[in-house]
Parts: sequence; C-alpha cells; structure tokens
Amino acid sequence: MRCAVPAAAHSAAQLKGNGLTDIFHEVDEEVRREQLKKLWERYGHYLVAACIIVIAGIGAWRGYEWWQAKQAAETGAAFEQAVKLAEAGKHQDAAAAFAKLADDGAAGYRVLARLREAAALAATDRKAAVAAYDTIAADNRVGQVVQDLAAVRAGLLLVDSAPYPQILQRLEPAAAADRAFRHSAREILALAAWKAGDMSAARQWTEAIMSDPQSPPGPRSRAEMLSALIAASAKG
Repeated sequence: MRCAVPAAAHSAAQLKGNGLTDIFHEVDEEVRREQLKKLWERYGHYLVAACIIVIAGIGAWRGYEWWQAKQAAETGAAFEQAVKLAEAGKHQDAAAAFAKLADDGAAGYRVLARLREAAALAATDRKAAVAAYDTIAADNRVGQVVQDLAAVRAGLLLVDSAPYPQILQRLEPAAAADRAFRHSAREILALAAWKAGDMSAARQWTEAIMSDPQSPPGPRSRAEMLSALIAASAKG
C-alpha cells in the first residue's frame, strides 16, 4: 500500500507534464500559423506571380518545341519533294525548290538544301553552280568540312576548263593532311596538273595520295594509274 501513493503521484505529474507539452505545442502551432498568415499577406502576391510566370514559361517552351517539330516535318516533306524533282530530271524546278528551302526551311536543312541547289544547277548552268558552291565555301558559318566539300565540288566542275593555277588556289587548302576531303582534292589537283602538262605537280599529288595510309581504294587506284601514265610520258 505504501508504494501506491508515490506511483499515483508520479502518474499525476506525468499527466500534468503531458498536458503542459500539449499546450506548448498548440501555442507553437498558433504562432506558426500567425507567422505564415503575415508572410502570405506580405508576399503572397509575389508567389502567385512567380507561379504564373513559371507556368507561362513552360507553356511557351512547349509551344516552341511543337512549332519546331512542325517546321522540321514540313521542311522534310518539301526537301523530299525537291529530291524527287531532281531525280526526275527537272533540275531547274529542283534548284528553285532547294533555294526556297535554303532561305525558309528549318535550320537543319538549310545547308544541305544549298548544296543540293548547287548540284541541281550543275546539270543546266555550270557557271551558276560553281558560283553557288563558291558562296558556300566562303561561308564560315557552315563549318570547315562543308566548306571543303563545296570547294571540291566546284573544283570538279572546273577541272576540264580552268587552268591548273586556279584549281590549285581553290583546292590546295582542302588537300592539307588534316582535312576531311583531302583525298578528293588531291585527286582533282593531280588530274588538273596532268591535263595542264605539269608532270611535276601531277607526280606530287599522286604521290601524296599513294603515301597517305588513309587514302580510300578508289583514289589510290586512280592515282596509281595516273602515276603510270606520268612515268610513260616521261619515257616517251
């Protein structure tokens, strides 16, 4: 019986402590609610505005992505139609279609359309095609690889008519050891030099092709044939 009184007293104290804790929690909650209310009254409109801006930004970005996809699909269809015109032999119509895509098409198609426009022009107006390729070759925005490709294609159109010094001026940079289209550039230079009767230059370019371990089989084989012709002409 003597143990029951302290135990009862302890339980009463514990209940009292729990009651005080609950009161303190309620006071804390009330204080927090009051603070949040004041913060909302002071800054709530800024938060709402920020939410609206974020939602509007997401919507605008989604709209832009949709517009880009639509433009790309339309340009792709137009490009395919222009290719069909070229394959059907309607080179003038194809050149006009590619020119329009180069001006108005989606960004990913513009450079390709410019190259295809020049290729279509080559079938009917070689001078205009060379001018179109020259414009691309001089445009630093398209990148060195595309510039060299345009220069090589222009050189190929000119190899039968232009003097060797002009071909050399056009293609010597593209024939450097670190350039992507060096094999084609060297082959055109070798042929132009041989046509001009400059056997020393022709030999220089055929040797550059044959000594390059990365030269493809086609250019290497043609260089070997031209080298044999050069050797035969030297004996004759």
